[in-house]
Amino acid sequence: METLRSHPDEALTEKSPALSVVIPAYNEAARLVRTLEATAAYLETRQGSYEILIVDDGSRDATARTAAEWIARQHLQLGTARVLSYEPNRGKGHAVRYGILRAVGEKILFMDADLATPIEEIVKLEGALKEMRDGLPIQVAIGSRDVTNSQLLVRQPLYREAAGRLFNKAVQILATPGIHDTQCGFKLLTREAAQAIFSRCTLDGFSFDVEAIYLARRLGYAVAEVPVRWAHQEGAAAFATKGAYLRHGLRMIRDILHIRQTHRGLRARATGVPVNLASDAVLPQRPL
Repeated sequence: METLRSHPDEALTEKSPALSVVIPAYNEAARLVRTLEATAAYLETRQGSYEILIVDDGSRDATARTAAEWIARQHLQLGTARVLSYEPNRGKGHAVRYGILRAVGEKILFMDADLATPIEEIVKLEGALKEMRDGLPIQVAIGSRDVTNSQLLVRQPLYREAAGRLFNKAVQILATPGIHDTQCGFKLLTREAAQAIFSRCTLDGFSFDVEAIYLARRLGYAVAEVPVRWAHQEGAAAFATKGAYLRHGLRMIRDILHIRQTHRGLRARATGVPVNLASDAVLPQRPL
């Protein structure tokens, strides 16, 4: 059994890339190559080095092999790519955490394997990280489908939109007031914030986004919600039916209560001052 801990000074070296892109993948063999091609093609046009981490979340199909074969065919000039794989399936939250705590980029993006948000939208999130909020530099930028100037290129089925609105209301009341969309799978963090937040995350399922944002605020990090383009993609087996979607919604409400209970004693060291990982001796250990 492996334990995850955060060691930023050891991992961050002069050769660390400017950007890490973490892509959690479960049974994504059919569409993963399209996402990897688009992501690498765009990143190769930019200034700055990068790494792509494909995290195979115990897939039952050929996700890991597909990713490895794609990497073997590449001749990337500015970046690298690698596959991280484990068994059994643990959930999207676990996959994202697994990748982020192994990423070494100065900034870390995690994005969905279905490319629902185009990789080019990262520019908007990077812009947010250059801004200040309440006297603090923004270190967490989250893509949003529900703020002014966001674009829904392909909408979800009506039952999912309705359930999503109800869930978002509950989240705003119970966990993240002022955040309109916690669930868009396109988020960019500084490495400091990513390590501080995800080394403390406990949820393996889809509620991990809520926990991450909740923790960011408790730790004193400024969070920006950024409008992005987004298109619904079919193929998520977990939400294939109305009944399954309702069950997941109820589970996520329970998870919110878990978040509040688990992290109720966590505070920033001083008002608006993020925890300094280098001197933090009480990081929780995350067993795999």
